[in-house]
Amino acid sequence: MPIYLKYIITAAMVVLVSEITNRYEKLGALLGALPVMTILIVLWMFAENKNSEGSDNIASYVYYTFWYVLPTLPMLLVMSDMLKKGSDFWLSLGVYVVGTIALFFLLNFILKKFGISLA
Repeated sequence: MPIYLKYIITAAMVVLVSEITNRYEKLGALLGALPVMTILIVLWMFAENKNSEGSDNIASYVYYTFWYVLPTLPMLLVMSDMLKKGSDFWLSLGVYVVGTIALFFLLNFILKKFGISLA
């Protein structure tokens, strides 16, 4: 598949979810919470590598995506709470990013004790 087509389809998905979110917050949040990007990436990976090595790459990608999502979840609640209480958007976003990174390292530290390494 030509790369420009991948760009167009991926961008169209992001714009579509963004536009839906502007009109219907809950539906947009539901669509945004779905792993749309993960699904698109897996489809692109499959289309480009239809062999056992491609399946191994996809399996690894999906596995790590699961673990990388976990630290973002509590920080979404923190950002939401900050914005509801009147915090500046950029400050809230910064706290979200820094907090997610900190939680990622904490999760990595904990998972290493169980033989799982993310970094």
